[in-house]
Amino acid sequence: MDRRRLLALLGIVAAALAAGAASGQTGKRRIGFLSGADANPAVQRNAIDPFRQTLRELGHVEGQNLDIHYRWADGRAERLPGLVEELLALKADLILAFGPGPALTAKKATATTPILAIAVDNPVEMGLVADFARPGGNITGISSFSSELVAKRLELLKGLVPTIRRAAVLMNPATIVSRDDFERLLAGFEKTLGISIVLVDARGPEQFDDAFDTMVRDRAGGVLVLADSAFWVHRGRLHELVAKHRLPSVWGHRDYLEGGGLASYQSDFPTMFRRAAAMADRILKGAKPADTPFEQATKLDLAINLKAAEAMGIVVPRSLLLAADHVIR
Repeated sequence: MDRRRLLALLGIVAAALAAGAASGQTGKRRIGFLSGADANPAVQRNAIDPFRQTLRELGHVEGQNLDIHYRWADGRAERLPGLVEELLALKADLILAFGPGPALTAKKATATTPILAIAVDNPVEMGLVADFARPGGNITGISSFSSELVAKRLELLKGLVPTIRRAAVLMNPATIVSRDDFERLLAGFEKTLGISIVLVDARGPEQFDDAFDTMVRDRAGGVLVLADSAFWVHRGRLHELVAKHRLPSVWGHRDYLEGGGLASYQSDFPTMFRRAAAMADRILKGAKPADTPFEQATKLDLAINLKAAEAMGIVVPRSLLLAADHVIR
């Protein structure tokens, strides 16, 4: 092959490589999916399926130009740092952190790999980002309704149990950024709702019995269970304790109600994860998290469990039944 033909061939190869790079076809992209919970049908149905389906519609097809690597902490927060390191070792182009604990852990682990924080509370108060409009770092995402939603759930509990005078709030202190701030928030709700509120801690199932003993001792007339990975994984035990102590309960998502929860009020997860896929698409195509506004969930999902209501002798107001997105009969 003479020199002229060789140079022409090299020019063709270089042009092909440049075109491939410009179109983003230089190889598979990798997304790391990090959750503090476990892999189960509810998470598959409400989060993973809508996320994957929307990515396919946007041209990201698993096995062809995309790989998604899943890591589950199974309700054990201490596993999250190691799981993040595994995803970073895989050279993930993007980490989707599902929930506050995974988001904060991912932030500590990397300041360069883009992170999508999904279903977190106020990201500014948590210290994830500098500002909703311009996050300013390597993190953006979608926040839930935070304090507004806690107030709405307490209002829902009072609507279901009009005679309630004291409500318990069960939380995992490991997922609260500032306990003092949260206590001040609840104090404000006490004034607006006209009930007293007792904050009860439990980090995992080994502390559940003591937590419910505290609620009974403080004469709580119902309990709000804040969404948490450990609570999700061990929700069966929580349902047993709710039934044992006949405590009306409001939860963080309708799938928590399987087993005896009375009601739930939470952001609509399928909608949120379809939006997350659209954000992931933009980042994989070159958008910077620093310049990508942190979004706010817009759709709420109300579920009422009539089975649980009947078991506790509670008559659910017709107005709540009409407002519910899901009624479990």
